[in-house]
Amino acid sequence: MAAVSNLYIDQGADFSTTISLTDSNGDVLSLTGYTALGQIRKTYGSSTIAATFGTSLTAATGQITLTLADTVTAGMNSGRYVYDIIITDSSGDKTRILEGQATIT
Repeated sequence: MAAVSNLYIDQGADFSTTISLTDSNGDVLSLTGYTALGQIRKTYGSSTIAATFGTSLTAATGQITLTLADTVTAGMNSGRYVYDIIITDSSGDKTRILEGQATIT
């Protein structure tokens, strides 16, 4: 089950946040061989993507940095959206690790 965390993003500004992943014992989860994808949509059922996060993985420390450029946030209407972050391992297995609301102010 994905963790839930809400994001607050200033319209017209650069956005960046870092997620640190650990296993059930609290040990760092190695992200070697993984990729990450994060998308924002108006609703969970929407097929239209409002924005896609830039992602950068630091495999050894289990960290994923999510970014949105100011030009992306400027193009979004203020309001509430939803987002999720999915990681994919080297064999193609996908896991949703984080989801929540993204509020553009």
